[in-house]
Amino acid sequence: MSGTPDSTHLHAHLDGDAHYQHQSGKRSLTTLTLALALTLGFAGVEAISGFLSGSLALVSDAGHMLTDAASLALALFAQHMTRRPPSERYSFGYGRAEALAAFVNGLAMLAVVAWIIIEAAQRLMAPHPVQGAAVMAVALIGLLINVAVAWILSRDQDSMNARAALVHVLGDLLGSVAALAAGAIIYFTGWMQADPLLSVLVALLILKSTFAILRESYHHLMEGVPEQLDYVAVGADIEMINGVASVHDLHVWAMSPGQPALIGHVRICDMAAWPRILEEIRAMLLATHGIDHVTLQPEPA
Repeated sequence: MSGTPDSTHLHAHLDGDAHYQHQSGKRSLTTLTLALALTLGFAGVEAISGFLSGSLALVSDAGHMLTDAASLALALFAQHMTRRPPSERYSFGYGRAEALAAFVNGLAMLAVVAWIIIEAAQRLMAPHPVQGAAVMAVALIGLLINVAVAWILSRDQDSMNARAALVHVLGDLLGSVAALAAGAIIYFTGWMQADPLLSVLVALLILKSTFAILRESYHHLMEGVPEQLDYVAVGADIEMINGVASVHDLHVWAMSPGQPALIGHVRICDMAAWPRILEEIRAMLLATHGIDHVTLQPEPA
């Protein structure tokens, strides 16, 4: 009954059911927490240093790190959500929160890129004085921090959220390299335009990775067929099973990243043979396509 503890049995997986779990309890939250602490702490240092030294490269990198901190906080929240078990209202669990957080992070990154380009254009027309030595020192520390955070996040590449956060951090790493280069050029040559030009270069490099994350998360939110699966091939392989006449109303999607599911109607020649046919279809889908969560309805041919 809805609203009572007894309703939990409706989510249970019995013998012969899929092994998919509706909540994620295996991914460690420690990596995201540590990455968040390092990123947020240095973002404040870099922002203050950027304003004091007059460097757009440092300020833009600090802004980028703040969005990194926001993305990591969002990813951390999403990971907490995915650990929750399914409920009467959300019977599939909360795994899709991971893709939603990744999509929001991608949109935030687009906004940061736009701000960097606009600010850089203004500085190219009216160069600002920049303290090259201070920029180099802070950028070097930022580079080391970003390398550490990127290494932490790279250990959890099974998670779309971690990959989205890693895109932010890699962009930040590039930002630190650009800030370091800008500081060196200004310190040794006095060419102030190096600061906004390198900021634009970093922004353009970040765009490619950002679009990849947006595309992946959008595809997942729209319940698209997982990239690694061929929808037509899945249907054809089911129809190759002995006793199957045809397949229709077939749907393949991902319940959460890396967990494909399938539902459909199967027309069979002999309804009495359905238990054997279903077992063969399940075994084939798991072995050939990696689909474990299968729901099929038999119909007489």
